[in-house]
Amino acid sequence: MSTNHPRLSADARAQALQAARALRNRKADMAGPAQITRSPDFASLKGYKERELMRQVTEMAGIRDPYFRQHEIRAGVTSRIAGRDVLNFGSYDYLGLNADPRPSAAAKAAIDRYGVSASGSRLTAGERPVHRTLEQSLARHYDVEDALCFVSGHATNISVIATLLGKGDLVLHDAYIHNSSFVGATLSGASRRSFPHNDLDALEHLLAETAGQYRATMVIVEGHYSMDGDIPDLARLIALKRTYGFWLMVDEAHGLGCIGPTGKGVRELHGIAGTEIDVWMGTLSKTLGSTGGYIAGSSVLIDILKCEAPGSVYSVALAPALAAAAECALSILEAEPQRVQRLQELGRLFLDCATSHGLDVGTSVGASIIPVIVGNSVLAVAASNKLLEAGINVLPVTFPGVAMNEARLRFFISSLHEEDQIRHAVATTAAVLKELRESRPDAQLQALMGMQP
Repeated sequence: MSTNHPRLSADARAQALQAARALRNRKADMAGPAQITRSPDFASLKGYKERELMRQVTEMAGIRDPYFRQHEIRAGVTSRIAGRDVLNFGSYDYLGLNADPRPSAAAKAAIDRYGVSASGSRLTAGERPVHRTLEQSLARHYDVEDALCFVSGHATNISVIATLLGKGDLVLHDAYIHNSSFVGATLSGASRRSFPHNDLDALEHLLAETAGQYRATMVIVEGHYSMDGDIPDLARLIALKRTYGFWLMVDEAHGLGCIGPTGKGVRELHGIAGTEIDVWMGTLSKTLGSTGGYIAGSSVLIDILKCEAPGSVYSVALAPALAAAAECALSILEAEPQRVQRLQELGRLFLDCATSHGLDVGTSVGASIIPVIVGNSVLAVAASNKLLEAGINVLPVTFPGVAMNEARLRFFISSLHEEDQIRHAVATTAAVLKELRESRPDAQLQALMGMQP
């Protein structure tokens, strides 16, 4: 059927259209100019203004910003900051593999063969053998069917959670879960509720309360919590899973290589088969000394993520050099479990020394992550700066990274640290905190901010 009106000629239709346009323009002129809302200047945004205020206040109090310190050499148990060698507790290099020549050699060989970049998404541009070699090794490590790597650990959680869940689903997560899981749950469109840290009674209450109301429920925990250095009761989580039928996701970013007799994580500690967990997540950037994230689980799960997860479908693949380095590091972890044992020995030593000096280490199990909780954010920043002056690099974690009044110095332990270095760091930390608390520099700063010390 013709779209032309049968009773109007072409000239008449053109005149009618012209008249309609003229009428519309007259109405627009009568209404006046459209109201334009101009976007604010970046400097007026809330977060920037708050940081600027904090910078000004800390400068008035003579306290330097402790973040973005420039390391001039490869960060290991020692580093070089501002031309000075320091004892380093600010690195994820838990097993010393970032300094091991074997992963570096594997990365260089991969560059020579495959180039620096994978040059596209694996779905469209294809993949390299090093990708599948790494993924098969990760699957064996967790005793599951398959694995998939992504270019970023943070993006892994966002992409995967948002792929598996949506409107009509529910996410229940530990209150201390990593930002990446929180963001992924939020962006998924699923309902989201948190339970107090490691409080599985509270989790069970939520499970009973929400039973039958959602298509799918996912519970997300970490295998080794990055702020507190503690672990979940995985055995009880499995028991709850059998009762309530939820998907269980365990983020092992800090657990790989650090927890369990041979570094297989929290499942090894509890003697639980890898297949009991639906979604294993981890990163390549900590124990394995590379960059990227991964998911391990059933072949069906991995097929879904390969073809549907935006972080896989629409993102460039992991650089071959990073995959090769991570695979080499994983093979060293499995061949040299004494690295794991040494790390845990040093972690327990740090914990014992800290306790003997009256330092608050919270619920840390004494492995790779040990916080020294000081409470006041300003005190934590001042202590970090004082420790750097004393030749020890350790970074503070302040609100909103942790709850108000739970600011801490977060120590990362490496299997390459020496016992005397551990003892010296703990003793110096105790002395610095004692000195600062007695002089109360934070009181001056709090007063400038109009807050109570």
